[in-house]
Amino acid sequence: MRLYSARKAGQLRRMLVLRSILFNFAYYTNLIVWMVLALPSMLLPRQVQLRIVKLWTRSNLFLLRTVAGIRCEFRGRENIPPGGVLVASKHQSVWETFALFHVFADPCYILKRELMWIPVFGWYAAKQRMVPINRGARSKAMKDMNTAAKAQLADGRQIMIFPEGTRRPPGAEPAYKYGATFLYSELGVPCVPVALNSGAHWPRRQFIRRPGTIVLEILPAIAPGLDKTDFADRLQTDIEAASNRLLAERP
Repeated sequence: MRLYSARKAGQLRRMLVLRSILFNFAYYTNLIVWMVLALPSMLLPRQVQLRIVKLWTRSNLFLLRTVAGIRCEFRGRENIPPGGVLVASKHQSVWETFALFHVFADPCYILKRELMWIPVFGWYAAKQRMVPINRGARSKAMKDMNTAAKAQLADGRQIMIFPEGTRRPPGAEPAYKYGATFLYSELGVPCVPVALNSGAHWPRRQFIRRPGTIVLEILPAIAPGLDKTDFADRLQTDIEAASNRLLAERP
């Protein structure tokens, strides 16, 4: 019985590795193909390119489902206020960097400046008017980020920020930074917290893709007007509690 169980576990492990290899090959091939095919959109209006990005996002969700056996569930869309808002999302994986395009109408990401230097990717990021920040500039970076974010809000866009600044393993101790709180205090718009469990299926710095369901949950918006301390506490509490609940839902 033990020998049978060991063999079964070995077969499942080999299947997991094989599906993960196939998915990664398909994902990066798909990325390259879309980046090349979309190059003419650099000469077209930004909204045309945005529609292409959304199609690419849908193709990634299709590959996840059919190749890796990972389904994606999006909850709480009714919690998105109309118009320009600040969106603060948990960050566990590469997955949410594209999946948020599937949920929000016109995302504008706050991202580190170095990403803008990547050939082709940086061109698209600039075309989409993403907001680069120089992490080494500190106070100047905050001021520039605020100015750029306000300009994009005026166009009714959603300002996307990962409050911890980088990917964190599922269940890890929270490490929220000041950027989201600063933007909330300066922009004067609702902040929409986003919880997820993506790291349990698409772990950071690993090639394994674990079958199951990635859930992204849009939580009730935090109205403008809280002081910075109350907002920071509320944001972390809401996101962490919901993300931990989503992790606990997994079979």
